[in-house]
Amino acid sequence: MSGVIRRNRAIVLELGSLQAALMLALSMVASAQTAKIAVRQLPAASATSTEELASIAAVRYLANGNVLVNDQTRHRVVLLDKDLKMVKLVADSTSNTNNAYGVGRGGLIAYRGDSTLFLDPVALSMLVIDPDGKIVRTMAAPRPNDAQFMTVPSLGQPAFDAQGRLVYRMMDFGMRGMRFGAGGGPPQIPMPPDSSALVRFDLGTRKLDTLGYFKIPKTNISVSQDDRGGMRVSVTLNPLPVVDEWTVLSDGTVAFVRGQDYHIDFLDGSGKVTKAEKIPYEWQRMSDDDKLRFLDSAKVALETARRNGGVAGMAAVFGGGAPGLGGGGPTMMTVERRGDGPPRVETSGPAPAANVASKPGAEGSAAKAPEAGGGNMPPINMVNASELSDYKPVFSPSSVRADMDDRIWVRTIPTKPTPGGAIYDIIDRSGKLVDRVQVPAATTIAGFGTGGIVFLGSRDDKGIHLQRIVLK
Repeated sequence: MSGVIRRNRAIVLELGSLQAALMLALSMVASAQTAKIAVRQLPAASATSTEELASIAAVRYLANGNVLVNDQTRHRVVLLDKDLKMVKLVADSTSNTNNAYGVGRGGLIAYRGDSTLFLDPVALSMLVIDPDGKIVRTMAAPRPNDAQFMTVPSLGQPAFDAQGRLVYRMMDFGMRGMRFGAGGGPPQIPMPPDSSALVRFDLGTRKLDTLGYFKIPKTNISVSQDDRGGMRVSVTLNPLPVVDEWTVLSDGTVAFVRGQDYHIDFLDGSGKVTKAEKIPYEWQRMSDDDKLRFLDSAKVALETARRNGGVAGMAAVFGGGAPGLGGGGPTMMTVERRGDGPPRVETSGPAPAANVASKPGAEGSAAKAPEAGGGNMPPINMVNASELSDYKPVFSPSSVRADMDDRIWVRTIPTKPTPGGAIYDIIDRSGKLVDRVQVPAATTIAGFGTGGIVFLGSRDDKGIHLQRIVLK
C-alpha cells in the first residue's frame, strides 16, 4: 500500500508541474489590459554568472550582495558574489561530504537576518546556513507530510512572518482517505479539492494554524484496473482555470491575489484582512468558439509536450517560465478549425529554453508513449468547453511573487503574440498597479534583491545562467 501511495503522490507532483507549465504555454487568447501604464523593458544585465548551472530553483540574496543559488537538478547549493562569480560550494550531492545536499530536491528558505535554511525533504531536516555559506547547525523540519511539497517551486515559496513562524501552502490530496477495492480492486482516490490552505507553523511549539484559503485548479483523477491487475490513472483537467495565488511580504503580511476579480487581500500578523481596490483590467468574454479553439490549443500543446519529454518537454517547447525551469516567456498559439478536420496551429514567441534536467526528445522517453503509462505521466483529458470560464483569466498558477522591496509581481497572460518574454504587473503593498515590465526572451525571474535588484534565469547554447539587473 505504501508503494501505491508514493506513486500517487509522485503523480500529483508531476501533474502539478505539468499544469503550471501548461498554463504558461496556453496563453493564446488572454484578457487585454488597460494601457494606462505602458510596458517597459527591463534594463540590460549588469552581471552574468559563468558557473555552469543545471537549474535555478531559488535565489537567496544576502546583504553584502552575495547570493545563494539552489541548483536542484545537480543537487547542490552554491554561493556567488555580487558579480555572480563562484565563491564556494555550500552543499552538494556527494554522500561522503559533511555538506551533503541529500538524495531529494531540497529548498532554500530565507531565515533570520542573513541566515538561510536548506530544507531536506527526505531526511526531514533543515540546515542553517550563515552569511558566509557555512552550515552551522541542523533543525527539525516541519511536518513530514508537508516537507516534501515545500521544496517544489511551482507550489509557492515558504517564508517566515515577524514572529518567526513559517508560512507555506499545505498539501493534502486526500491520500489518507484512499480506499482499496474488495479483492484487490483499484483504489478509490478522493477527488483533489479546488482550494488549498495557507498555514503557519511554529518551529518551537510545533503548532500549526490556518491563515486562509485560495482557489487552485480543479483536477479530476480516476483509477481503473485492467484484466491483468494493473492500475491505470486517468486525469481530467481544466487548461484555463481561474485561480488565486499568494506571496509573503517582508514583515510577514500575506498577499492573496484573487483571480476572480483581480484584487489583493492583505492579511497582517494580527489576522486583520485589508481588501485592496480592484486592479484595472479589461475583461474579455469567451464565446463558445473561443473555448473550442482554446481546447484545441491545449490538446496540441499537451501532445507536443509528450513528444518532447513530458514536463521538461513542455518547458522546452513553450519557453518554460515556470519557477525553477530557467525558461523564457510564454509562447502564443493560434488555432484555426476547418470543418471536421484536424486544427491548424501557428505559434509565435520567444526561443525555446529547456530545463537541462531532462533532454526533450530523447529516445526511449516515457512521454513518447503516454498510453503505455510510462513514468509518472498518466493519460490527460480536457474538460468540456462548457466548463471553461466565460471570461479569460488574468494570470495562471505559479504566477505571483514578492520582491524584497515589498512589491508584488504578477506574470500576466499576454493579450497577443508579442516578441520578448513574459510581461509582469508590479503592484505596491497598498494593492495599486505601479509599473509593468517585460523580461527578455528566453528568461524567467529567479529571485530578487533589495533596491530594485532582479535576478533572471537565462539559457543559451552553453547552459543556464543567472543574470543580475537593477530596475530603476
